[in-house]
Amino acid sequence: MLLALFMTVLGMNAQSVRETVRLDKGWKFAFGHAADPQKDFGCGTEYFNYLTKANSIHNEGPYVQKFDDSKWQEVNVPHDWVTTLPYAREASHSHGYKTVGWKYPETSVGWYRKVFKIDGTDLGKRLVLRFDGVFRSAQVWFNGFYMGTEPSGYATQVYDITPYVKYGEDNLVCVRADASLEEGWFYEGAGIYRDVWLEKSAEVSVAPFGTFVYAELKEPYDVALLRVKTEVTNSSLKTQQYEVEQRLIDAEGQEVVRANGHQNPLKAKETRMTQHVMKLTNPHLWSTTDPYLYKVETTVKVDGKVVDVYETTTGIREIMFDAERGFLLNGQQLKLKGVNLHQDHAGVGSAIPDALQAWRIRQLKQFGCNAYRASHNPMTPALLDVCDREGILVIDENRLMGINDEHLRLLERMIKRDRNHPSIILWSDGNEEWGIENNIQGTRLAEAMREYTRLYDPTRPSTVANAGGTELIKGLDVVGFNYIVQNDVDNRKKANPSWRIVGTEETTGCGTRGWYFKQPEFPGRMVSLNRTNEQNYENIIERGWKFYAERPWAAGLFYWTGFDYRGEPNPLEFPAHESEFGILDYCGFWKDEAWYLKAWWTDEPVLHVFPHWNLQGHEGEEIELWAYSNCDEVELTVNGKKLGRQPMPRNGHLKWKAVYQPGKVVATCYKNGKRMMTETIETTKPAAKTVLKADRSSICADGRDLAVIKVEVQDQKGRVVPNACPQLTFRIEGDGRILGVGNGDPMYAGLDHPNVLDCKEFSIPAFNGLAQVLVQSTEVASAITLSCESAGLKTGSIVVNTK
Repeated sequence: MLLALFMTVLGMNAQSVRETVRLDKGWKFAFGHAADPQKDFGCGTEYFNYLTKANSIHNEGPYVQKFDDSKWQEVNVPHDWVTTLPYAREASHSHGYKTVGWKYPETSVGWYRKVFKIDGTDLGKRLVLRFDGVFRSAQVWFNGFYMGTEPSGYATQVYDITPYVKYGEDNLVCVRADASLEEGWFYEGAGIYRDVWLEKSAEVSVAPFGTFVYAELKEPYDVALLRVKTEVTNSSLKTQQYEVEQRLIDAEGQEVVRANGHQNPLKAKETRMTQHVMKLTNPHLWSTTDPYLYKVETTVKVDGKVVDVYETTTGIREIMFDAERGFLLNGQQLKLKGVNLHQDHAGVGSAIPDALQAWRIRQLKQFGCNAYRASHNPMTPALLDVCDREGILVIDENRLMGINDEHLRLLERMIKRDRNHPSIILWSDGNEEWGIENNIQGTRLAEAMREYTRLYDPTRPSTVANAGGTELIKGLDVVGFNYIVQNDVDNRKKANPSWRIVGTEETTGCGTRGWYFKQPEFPGRMVSLNRTNEQNYENIIERGWKFYAERPWAAGLFYWTGFDYRGEPNPLEFPAHESEFGILDYCGFWKDEAWYLKAWWTDEPVLHVFPHWNLQGHEGEEIELWAYSNCDEVELTVNGKKLGRQPMPRNGHLKWKAVYQPGKVVATCYKNGKRMMTETIETTKPAAKTVLKADRSSICADGRDLAVIKVEVQDQKGRVVPNACPQLTFRIEGDGRILGVGNGDPMYAGLDHPNVLDCKEFSIPAFNGLAQVLVQSTEVASAITLSCESAGLKTGSIVVNTK
């Protein structure tokens, strides 16, 4: 009733309603075969196959509706089929030793089918399928018609399905993904690992990603000129008279300013751009501490009647990279305190639900992170939405450098899709292209890509992350340096004072969470390089931050990496299958180095002492105790013996030596001579119970939302036992499912993702006192109870409500 009233007021008709439907449930999945077409359901072997005729009557593969998929597995998307594959020493090192890739043709092709109805009332609308990411070499069919192939696993694919629809009947979308070849040198997963959408709009409407909204403003920022470029497409068979109007809506839903248009003819199948300018006084600026968002409401009229209303989220801010003052946001110097991240998480691989994306960003913000580099591919749009809301600054990165159609279409697609996000401050055209960093071809290519990037978006600069070369960087807007030990940054800056510089990668030196001694029987775990004087530098994480913090001309840095990620477990090999340089582990549990950054990246009082004091087997040995803090001084007492009070160097750390015996370590920090805070670590009793803690007590009953459950193995006094690794069994009661589990152990060889959709029970060992469970809702409101059992321990449980 309200919708009908709204359409009447605006002069709409029923066919003008823009609707976006998420196609995430009810998919069927099965493995094909990368080397044998007969084992690949005969794909392409038919007489008059899908490449020879638009929809041959001879087709019999999964892309035709009569195909029997009754034995296929039911899945929801996002879906990463690699999560359920085993590890093998012979598999790809860079992809985490999972049995996928050219050596494993039987598990490197996956087929998806989904049947759904399209109502007869949608006749006369433009219907578009959108895939935010399929890894990789994705072929798409709709109702037996071949739509196309996208080789890249990171590109958004858009297909107009309007002519192929069966209105009022079942319709079939079919996808074949082939992950035989690697696109990156890190874990990439496989399958429909990002969201899928059905977009419905009027025949004359805004094109997909058809708006470009940006503001022109200068100090004192009391006036902003908001420019809106809009591409409108006429998918009908006749010329239409159309006009476009724009309204700016504030966060409270109130109109702030509007711009009217005038009628123009739009030929059948033509796309045309219109431009508007709106003057806004006293704009509410977007920033990292106040990420205020507006919406631009674009209204399309045909013959005076509203046929389309399209919303674009935007933020008004000024960004600048300066050769003397580094990075400026709204005229104020702001040091980038960033991390690099790949796109996978324990329990789900690369198929990260939106709620988990948001949770991961919140974990980074807790230690003061304000920036994110998408390494080394375009981000999923859902994650950019989170960064907009959370005030995280973004380097959005292109996958592969080049200037021919294969490269430029991907660059353009990324920029046109993402350029309305206020969080993005810099485009990255590439990363560590060793083969061209030191020759003239590299300079030419960088210059050309820089100019193409400016064509697609003249409002932001671009960069390429440089591994040490001297030539490619001459063609950049902003010079990105990967690791100061590989780049003589100071002398290069002296020789090129006009250069604008950012540290696109810098090492954290991190290792396995809570792992303080080398143990040959655990070759997949690594002691933090910060405590091993690696590269003749104690606490390597300091090196990068001190360098960029002390130089006002430097924009800041991005640590490698924010989270551990599967694949590239250098300098280790199998059975290690994760990179361990994350500030947080694969589950997002804090390593010691997170406290270093929290100390120097936030204003909150911080005191963290390590290692833990459950060092059985090291009695009588001399142990180094470290402290991370932002207080003036720290005093340490071990088993009642005072070891002294030391001044804390800025951006530094402190350490003492003590002989280990079980007992207690007490650290006290002082600010301006006054006691500020105290931290105590003790040798715990044996594990006695499991305690479960949820990030949220209530989630949405939409079948997508989830709660992140932290599992602590505690002693009888409620202290986490930091070396406890008991086997845990999780069980769910109520309308929910175990989506995935994890423990942060980089050499855990078991599965962390269920083989069934509606998983109610799963087992995994804890690692160093912790584990994680991802509990996902169904579409039924319920009280979900998750219990955790372990032999000899008191069972823990927690309730998460869905509504």
